[in-house]
Amino acid sequence: MGLNYVWDLVIKTEQKGLPRKGLYFTPAKVYSPYMELSLPDLNASMMDRDIEVNADYRFTEIFDGLFHPDMEEYVELRVALFDIMMHFLADVDLSQGMNLREYYIRFILRDMEEGLFGDEVKHGLTLFTRDEREVIAVNLLRLYETGEAVYLLKDTMRKLFKRSTIYVNCEEKDELVFYVGQKRTEAVEARIEMVRRLFLPVRFVTEIYWEYHFGLLDVEETMQIDRIALY
Repeated sequence: MGLNYVWDLVIKTEQKGLPRKGLYFTPAKVYSPYMELSLPDLNASMMDRDIEVNADYRFTEIFDGLFHPDMEEYVELRVALFDIMMHFLADVDLSQGMNLREYYIRFILRDMEEGLFGDEVKHGLTLFTRDEREVIAVNLLRLYETGEAVYLLKDTMRKLFKRSTIYVNCEEKDELVFYVGQKRTEAVEARIEMVRRLFLPVRFVTEIYWEYHFGLLDVEETMQIDRIALY
């Protein structure tokens, strides 16, 4: 499916993990009156960072007369103003229909991306996709609301690592045993460290099992020869 609107382009850009700030909007010189974006390829799903926009499609009242062909003064200023205004209008488009909770989630994401949670979190966030960042931000908000850190740690792990399980051992010490369900790599280890940094209660220690589960009596899947870890 092709791109039709500025907000459509912004969403797809962010889904690709690219910053929307890198998009540069300019008024289209040649365009269809029935489309907002002026694309070389009508069926394009992604495009260059320089975007030509038909401002008359939805924003005639805002830009009326600003780019008339007879107006030759202050061209650079007017083009820069157009880019700033299109970014603002795209934000308005994306904010429509949002409730207060969604605003809070966006604020948390913004704070993490800008380093207010620390440089480690800012860097660690780049290891996750946009949807995964949303999962983290939603559960952080729930953590502020409920204080259920262990439950939300388990929930976050389960959503980010589909085969993972966390066992709680509080008989002898406050311990959480992680089973990740995939091979140990530097990237996976960094992602788990990020989740632990955000959700792990201070009093708990952790033990991590990666590819192989430790054996559990009466659980056949964990009792396979050569596939058992010792705990």
